Amino acid sequence: MIQLIVNADDFGFSSGVNYGIIDSHLNGIVNSATMMMNMEGTEQAIQLAKEHPSLQVGIHLVLTCGKPLLQDVSSLTNEEGSFHSLSELHSKKATVLLEEVEREWTAQIEKFLTSGVSLTHMDSHHHVHTIEELLPVVQRLSKKYNLPVRANGLEQIQGVEPFSDVALFDFYGDGLEAEYFDKLKESFTQPIKIEVMAHPAYLDTALLNRSSYTYKRIEEVDILKAVVLPEGIQLL
Repeated sequence: MIQLIVNADDFGFSSGVNYGIIDSHLNGIVNSATMMMNMEGTEQAIQLAKEHPSLQVGIHLVLTCGKPLLQDVSSLTNEEGSFHSLSELHSKKATVLLEEVEREWTAQIEKFLTSGVSLTHMDSHHHVHTIEELLPVVQRLSKKYNLPVRANGLEQIQGVEPFSDVALFDFYGDGLEAEYFDKLKESFTQPIKIEVMAHPAYLDTALLNRSSYTYKRIEEVDILKAVVLPEGIQLL
């Protein structure tokens, strides 16, 4: 038996993303989402999560989108006060202060905890929690808040409780296909807990202006709403 988690990333990015996730949950197979705490759609996402408690919600820790919650984390931001882009973050890893990462991510987690929504697990925007240099921070926060952590593909994050046995990132872009979930049984023949990362959304101005992944998100919604899981795959 495959136990399946279909996690929608970027909850809170914008209204279009929020509504795409909720539609894919109510009328499709999305059973989990991870929320960004620093974006324009965060407050709406919190309200939607409260209205739909059947959706499991984790935190989508951010270092590469929007602005930090804290003011005094200058190693994490550019001259405009926004987080570095992913490419900038990788080029500046030597100058990013782990103490500032930990304080900012703690602020994001604490904001989530004050929202009243149950917190299930943690992952990160652009998979930055898998950056080797940030491992000590991930380990401390996972332990402090008792949060399972998204796997790095087929590998677990060292020293933390895993959210699933494996995390699959290929339901994305050119990897989108109606038969995707049927094919899981061909790749995994033993009992296993699988997380599939997804990015369902409806388009809005914020998404079109701030993300490189746009129109394919609508296709994700359509697929996730149409899927009938085969025997041997069960939503967790």
